[in-house]
Amino acid sequence: MSANVEIYTWSWCPFCLRAKALLTQKNIPFTEHCIDDDEAARDKMADRAGGKRSLPQVFIDDTSIGGCDELYALEQEGKLDSMVS
Repeated sequence: MSANVEIYTWSWCPFCLRAKALLTQKNIPFTEHCIDDDEAARDKMADRAGGKRSLPQVFIDDTSIGGCDELYALEQEGKLDSMVS
């Protein structure tokens, strides 16, 4: 069973696009929450992410792993595949 991966994004954010590209390249299914101009959704995201309001925010099985840099770091460290499988 694969992990539940969620990503909060803005449609025009280059870091969001980069994070989604990595997930797509690795064939990792994810649910995108595009929160353009939706402060209530951003507040909900920040609550889930321990107060972090930057985008993207990535969650694996409801655990906040951070943003684009953290996602790529997990990939470089060889940890991403085991977290999503």
